[in-house]
Amino acid sequence: MTSTGAAQRRGLLREGERVQLTDTRGRLHTVTLAAGATFHTHKGYFRHDELIGAPEGSVVTSSGGVEYLALRPLLADAVLSMPRGAAVVYPKDAGQVVTMGDIYPGARVVEAGVGSGALTMSLLRAVGDGGSLHSIERREDFAAIARANVETFFGGPHPAWRLSIGDLADVLPTVAEPGTVDRVVLDMLAPWENVDAVARALAPGGVLVTYVATTTQLSRLAEDLRADGRFTEPQAWESMVRGWHLEGLAVRPQHRMIGHTGFLLTTRRMADGVAAPERRRRPAKGSYPADGAAWTPEELGERAVSDKKVRRVRRDLGATGRPDDAPEGEVLSGS
Repeated sequence: MTSTGAAQRRGLLREGERVQLTDTRGRLHTVTLAAGATFHTHKGYFRHDELIGAPEGSVVTSSGGVEYLALRPLLADAVLSMPRGAAVVYPKDAGQVVTMGDIYPGARVVEAGVGSGALTMSLLRAVGDGGSLHSIERREDFAAIARANVETFFGGPHPAWRLSIGDLADVLPTVAEPGTVDRVVLDMLAPWENVDAVARALAPGGVLVTYVATTTQLSRLAEDLRADGRFTEPQAWESMVRGWHLEGLAVRPQHRMIGHTGFLLTTRRMADGVAAPERRRRPAKGSYPADGAAWTPEELGERAVSDKKVRRVRRDLGATGRPDDAPEGEVLSGS
């Protein structure tokens, strides 16, 4: 049995699939192959027909003499070049979510905060056709963009994926029995508001992975998890990636790097009725703010996505109209 999306990654280049072109200067272009179409730059053009039916790894030369290497985009390439409404989770963070969250084939995973579907692709790759991923997104327009991106990448609906529109706290109890979820992944502004819903859904030993952008969010989440008492001591970190320039003996770090994108926090569900071991260290004086501190999107540094941009991305993806005309909270299978 062939796994979903595997056929998309093999064989000759086909009409309708995305191809990544790299010129001799390392500049990237992503195009969708179409019979009779042409790829133009200020240095000439070539016809898509030269690539349709060619093996992956072929080189075409434009009318201006520029050579382009044609390859199918890797998952990381697809994430960074795909149409987006909300900001995407970078590949470096998605890889750590899958690894540190121990997302395994056959796992039952719930994801909340789908955005443009970038992390969803990595999670589906990890759980495989035999697992299940239930994604929950508050915004219908983001959900439509995410579904279009995911189904474009996998070549159609994924059998392990279900998508619901609504708030996690409202949707999760209706789609998962208590103690039946293996992993929960949250990418949202205020994940601490859903600690109780997540604790009820997770099986003992289950893993919660959260992605937040600021230290204030990280602090609030960690303290609320400790206060809840049903989770192990949370662990948090960030990662930074620095590429290297490779040219003969001129091997040196690149001037640009992927620095801070977000913080990851993981914790595990305790068994029912078992208290987490008490921390032995004492917090520094002034570590805790006064009660009643405000937590608004503006204070947390969240950038709003303009409605104009979201409408444009939906139009470009053909993801117009409410998916399946479903009411809020209804499960969308994507079929």
